[in-house]
Amino acid sequence: MFKKILIANRGEIACRVIKTARRMGIATVAVYSDADRNALHVKMADEAVHIGPPPANQSYIVIDKIMEAIRQTGAEAVHPGYGFLSENMKFAEALEAEGVVFIGPPSGAIEAMGDKITSKKIAAEAGVSTVPGYMGLIADADEAARISTQIGYPVMIKASAGGGGKGMRIAWNEDEAREGFESSKNEAANSFGDDRIFIEKFVTQPRHIEIQVLADKHGNAVYLHERECSIQRRNQKVIEEAPSPFLDESTRAAMGQQAVALAKAVGYSSAGTVEFIVDGNRNFYFLEMNTRLQVEHPVTELITGVDLVEQMIRVAAGEPLPFAQSDLTITGWAMESRLYAEDPYRNFLPSIGRLTRYRPPAEVAAGPMLANAKWLEQAHQGDQAVRNDTGVYEGGEISMFYDPMIAKLCTWAPTRLEAIEAMRLALDEFEVEGIGHNLPFLSAVMDHPRFVSGDITTAFIAEEYPEGFQGATLPEDDLHRVAAAAAAMHRVAEIRRTRISGRLDNHERHVGENWVVFLAGQEHPVRIRADRDGSTVSIAGQDLRVESDWKPGQSLARLTVDDRPLVLKVERIAAGYRLRTRGADLRVHVRRPRAAELARLMPVKQAPDTSKLLLCPMPGLVVKINVAPGDEVQEGQALATVEAMKMENILRAERKGVVKSVNAEQGQSLKVDEIIMEFE
Repeated sequence: MFKKILIANRGEIACRVIKTARRMGIATVAVYSDADRNALHVKMADEAVHIGPPPANQSYIVIDKIMEAIRQTGAEAVHPGYGFLSENMKFAEALEAEGVVFIGPPSGAIEAMGDKITSKKIAAEAGVSTVPGYMGLIADADEAARISTQIGYPVMIKASAGGGGKGMRIAWNEDEAREGFESSKNEAANSFGDDRIFIEKFVTQPRHIEIQVLADKHGNAVYLHERECSIQRRNQKVIEEAPSPFLDESTRAAMGQQAVALAKAVGYSSAGTVEFIVDGNRNFYFLEMNTRLQVEHPVTELITGVDLVEQMIRVAAGEPLPFAQSDLTITGWAMESRLYAEDPYRNFLPSIGRLTRYRPPAEVAAGPMLANAKWLEQAHQGDQAVRNDTGVYEGGEISMFYDPMIAKLCTWAPTRLEAIEAMRLALDEFEVEGIGHNLPFLSAVMDHPRFVSGDITTAFIAEEYPEGFQGATLPEDDLHRVAAAAAAMHRVAEIRRTRISGRLDNHERHVGENWVVFLAGQEHPVRIRADRDGSTVSIAGQDLRVESDWKPGQSLARLTVDDRPLVLKVERIAAGYRLRTRGADLRVHVRRPRAAELARLMPVKQAPDTSKLLLCPMPGLVVKINVAPGDEVQEGQALATVEAMKMENILRAERKGVVKSVNAEQGQSLKVDEIIMEFE
């Protein structure tokens, strides 16, 4: 077994690999750029080597710099994680030439499967059904439009060397095909150093389901069942689960067998993933093979009990797989929510800055993937598990140079509904402040009836949130529970305040029983009757029992309201609280009846008018300005392109108008809400 390995990556995946290596008694080496000097993976590793400036094309994907770090530290093997150099054949060849083991597949398999164009041809030759498309090289946007028209709209435009949703666009007409080709080509060049593009038919109403495979160097290969990855935004996965709520046993077996056959056809070893698109009749089509560890691998580990990183290391060291296909059963259900530094209230645009608060829920080991456990007999049947794979910490910085992922929050339970409920509570307990993030959106999805039923496709987010996400609307019953909780919490805070002021001996009598709760545009008169164990709050003709050990000043309140758990993120505001739960962001005011009467007379402050301004929605770099002063623009017309976190964001006109002035220029770095242009 190896004594020292280098992780040629950063963030949560580097931390993930370090954890398993440490458990196996293997020393680790981290690499880092200037932006990552104080990153968590650097702190966790036994050694760390600086490799250059923040841009990935000057550090993390420069093969020579990684090779020099290997020579400096004497690492015997390299785990590439995902992204960066993980599917770079030249990197694998450079390691081989240096006598260093690549913890991944052979370079030939990377070449065959890592290139999407080549992999589709091989898959077709192997008898795997593939989506119709054009696999040749495409010269320019005009040719892309002609090919797209021949295939038939809609089409998917993809970077051949792409991954992680980068360099992908859907086009519904010729104009979008031209525009999508240019954007995909630019993103591919910036992210992967390879701007080749191919086009294929976009299957409508699809599910994205992938099969995890694992093969050794002795001819053994197995599949570890499937992952449902249909909840996506801009082709980037957001929520994954295992198994899929859609597949039946025969389809699962057929997909798994095809995935294994494809892996064997290219002499594959290590962990890999074969991705399929599945229609409503369970017909499945090969999309691509990722010759690396997938971001969403934890859900597979949670239902099988197999540590995929450990198996990758052991396979690379020449060990045979310790199990056969018949040993790999599915136990329970697992969910994964990707926490991104993206502001859902600004159409999920990237957010950067300092994590002023970062408090994940406590991790709980249960089910087949117990801490340090190997096999299913150690499972705690009936328990629930919580796992958080992360690469950040409180006080750390979220950089504009890399992927916006902060963490992958996972839950496991015996059934799908129990796993969803565990995820709801874990999301409510996850505290993140200082940046925009998608926690509210993840919570809203977990409560969405269509998601709960399993009726999902890759169009779920576009169909259910066509105008973007503006926060969840809680059912009336839940609003009453929040109002009762707020009233009980306010009573506790008022008792503390009167004790501090020393105004009366009988503090509770002074606080009183009658209050009015202002919540979500409604008034709720309440009466609070307290006892030693909690409070009974009368609201809307019902009595709700509220129990909690919350103290004023605590940012998280765990309560039981009406015999059901309720977790609230708490922030004190004038005469009340900002409470966040289940994707809802609520300003709750608790007032005495007389103060409530006076509050109704107060005018509402109006927001400033920004309708004639194009504001930069996130920190980023201006890549292109499409218009000039005096130009007349139409609704939907591209005005400017801003790049942030390796993604190009095209800003479009919301309505017809005339450009009055342009306040930014190409190459300029902008902050959030800086003015790009003004309209007449």
